[in-house]
Amino acid sequence: MVDKPAGLTSHDVVARCRRLAGTRKVGHAGTLDPMATGVLVVGVGRATRLLTYVVGADKAYDATIRLGVGTTTDDAEGAVTTTPGVGAGVERTALDREVAVLTGEIQQVPTTVSAIKVDGRRAYDRARAGEDVELAARRVTVSSFEVLATRPGTADDGTPVLDLDARVVVSSGTYVRALARDLGTALGTAGHLTALRRTRVGGYELAGARTLEAMEAQADGDGVLATTPLADAARATFTVRELTEAEARALGYGQWVAPSGSGGTVAGIGPDGALVALLEDTSRRGERLAKPVLVLAPAG
Repeated sequence: MVDKPAGLTSHDVVARCRRLAGTRKVGHAGTLDPMATGVLVVGVGRATRLLTYVVGADKAYDATIRLGVGTTTDDAEGAVTTTPGVGAGVERTALDREVAVLTGEIQQVPTTVSAIKVDGRRAYDRARAGEDVELAARRVTVSSFEVLATRPGTADDGTPVLDLDARVVVSSGTYVRALARDLGTALGTAGHLTALRRTRVGGYELAGARTLEAMEAQADGDGVLATTPLADAARATFTVRELTEAEARALGYGQWVAPSGSGGTVAGIGPDGALVALLEDTSRRGERLAKPVLVLAPAG
């Protein structure tokens, strides 16, 4: 798990990790914009097979929103498009009301420079080519949207602005930049994101993330990049099922076992502490069983 610095793309981080790990089999679970920092879950080797299940996890962010100015990208990296300012200010009651409207299950139009594909091409590629990009609204969940502090200020061009420090928890596919944009619009002005730090992806917390510099120093000193054991990585994401030796052997052969009794995907951990497989309860010929959807420790 990497604490991504500002200025690098998620692809840049993966490239650095490939060099450190000495393998091309490296991937990540959830892109962070170059401006953003914080938790980037990176999988190396067999761990890349778990990333599909991590991508859909909820995510937590600390964000700074500037009201009064809009940009082409809905964040500070874009060109300024409008500067309506905040006038005499924004009443806290109005701010809290519109934040509440943007909390829960909402319809959100993704930012124009998102990675969503439109007729086979990324929206950001079309936007940068000068095309008009219109993306359909989609349902996302904002579990929590809390404004921690407000600071009146002035933009470089003299526009009166209001900066908000916020903490949000959102479902996968939610654009915090779009929340900033939509909050500004709802308050009769404009808005964009000036800072974003991801503090959690599912069960992976920022406290457990390492900087690239720390990873490089460790790899140089030990001669190999230290990674989180698969079982520990799985415990942070899935409900755990402790397997018997017979169950671990059966799953290693791809066989079904007794149901776990839990909804969703379950991590099956063998008696030796190793991650054997990911399981999901399902019905087969009228019988409820646990099916291995991903086998990590095939039988020899």
